[in-house]
Amino acid sequence: MKPGFTWLGVFLVAAGLCAEASAQSFEFPKTVEAGSAFSVPTRGSGQATLYIVGPVRVLRETVQLGEPVKLDSGDLHNAGHYTAFLVGPSSTEATDFDVIPSPQPATLSFLAKPSRLPVDLHDGISGVVYVFDVFRNLIVEPTQVSFQLSGTASSAQVRKVETRNGVAWLKMDSAPRSGTAQFDATAGKVTDKRVIEQVPGDPCNLRMTARSSGDRIALETEPVRDCSGNPLPDGTVITFTEAYNGKEATVDAPLKRGVAKTDLPAYNGAVITVAAGVVMGNEIRWQGGK
Repeated sequence: MKPGFTWLGVFLVAAGLCAEASAQSFEFPKTVEAGSAFSVPTRGSGQATLYIVGPVRVLRETVQLGEPVKLDSGDLHNAGHYTAFLVGPSSTEATDFDVIPSPQPATLSFLAKPSRLPVDLHDGISGVVYVFDVFRNLIVEPTQVSFQLSGTASSAQVRKVETRNGVAWLKMDSAPRSGTAQFDATAGKVTDKRVIEQVPGDPCNLRMTARSSGDRIALETEPVRDCSGNPLPDGTVITFTEAYNGKEATVDAPLKRGVAKTDLPAYNGAVITVAAGVVMGNEIRWQGGK
């Protein structure tokens, strides 16, 4: 088929529909798979012009009535509603048909959020997949999509979801162990991948110990972990606060090898607390020192 028709021509052809034909001279199938080759039988004699008007383009072909019109593979590859006009010497006929997507997935548009989140979070990861055929038509017929979240010490999560109007979506839990996870979506023979970084959650059972060090109090946390037992990364800030005689002194100390250390003045009766963000740890009332 040859492209090369203007929208002005379309309106002129449409205007010609007022001329009634005595019999239908051509028969299009009701549906055509995108990109497929097919032929259209015609009846009568003489020459006519076939126009095919679709969502993206217009095709024009000179045909010999009585012989089939052959459309090559790829002539009609955009899914949508089409109208075919056959303009003959004395009449204009029209028929409608639909080009439907190929049922075989060729590409996926996979969205996974967030790319980084805490461990052990229920429904914390969202996955959305749009399924397209080889011509980038959205496949609206139900298509099964398999989602798999794997790569940490825990067993892989696998879920299968059927698309609705070309889209499949779901939510998954983050793993109880920190680390990099691979999030895969598969439809047919096509797989798309995303990487999800699962990091430790908030500290759990945060505790510190205190000992005398001259006129100072040496403070040290126990190894800081989240509620699933994952060690918090080095560099996480731990805050030590000393309250004495209506005044407060605060020191921020980063974790190194899983623990935080600092020292504060040794005031008798001082109250010392420890925190990581909004998570509070234990409290110590110092009974020695100055």
